[in-house]
Amino acid sequence: MASILFVEDDPSARAALELALTRLGHRVTSRATGEDGLEALRARLPEIAILDVMLPGVDGIEVCRLIRRDDLCGGGGLPVILLTARGDDLDVVLGLEAGADDYVVKPVEPRVLDARIRAVLRRTDQTRLDRSSHGDLVIDRTSLKVTKAGTDIRLTPTELRLLLELTRRPGQALTRQHLLSAVWEHDYPGDSRLVDACVQRVRAKIEDEPAEPRLIETVRGFGYRFAAT
Repeated sequence: MASILFVEDDPSARAALELALTRLGHRVTSRATGEDGLEALRARLPEIAILDVMLPGVDGIEVCRLIRRDDLCGGGGLPVILLTARGDDLDVVLGLEAGADDYVVKPVEPRVLDARIRAVLRRTDQTRLDRSSHGDLVIDRTSLKVTKAGTDIRLTPTELRLLLELTRRPGQALTRQHLLSAVWEHDYPGDSRLVDACVQRVRAKIEDEPAEPRLIETVRGFGYRFAAT
């Protein structure tokens, strides 16, 4: 079971979801503001953070951005799930661009959120295969380390799992739906923006020119392909 930081400003929603997650076996620390959430993170690092987008003061998206900074939360690798109001597509896009691993639409069904938590945390439990090189990009599947020109690349668990999935089949086009299922364990096609946002983040870290990617290629109208080397 997971240790969770849950940040939600609505007292009744916070109490209800904290109780439900605790009954499902998780250890929950709850806070009402982004500022208090950051203080809790600095005091003790949880296994995952669940952030409401619409927080007073420092909102959930900004908290996610701060988590992704290298000087906070063990190099920025803490998994993050955002809670967003139904229909707030802009919030979803901004949250994914900020580095969120997943999102859940309110009102939140506790067992759905529990399933998403478990799926996110499973992403660090990768099958350990071997070491592969793609130009100056080296992926060590035993240590789960990625380097480029000898420099460590910091990836979140979701970003790492996406890169591992793409590089298992260099030269093969993979659909967004396949990646969504393999990496996020989702089956709802509308969540394909999770894939697109994560690809953009990975490109920003591993490509020489992210705007003109040579490693992760877009297959228009289909999905993505890792270039064969």
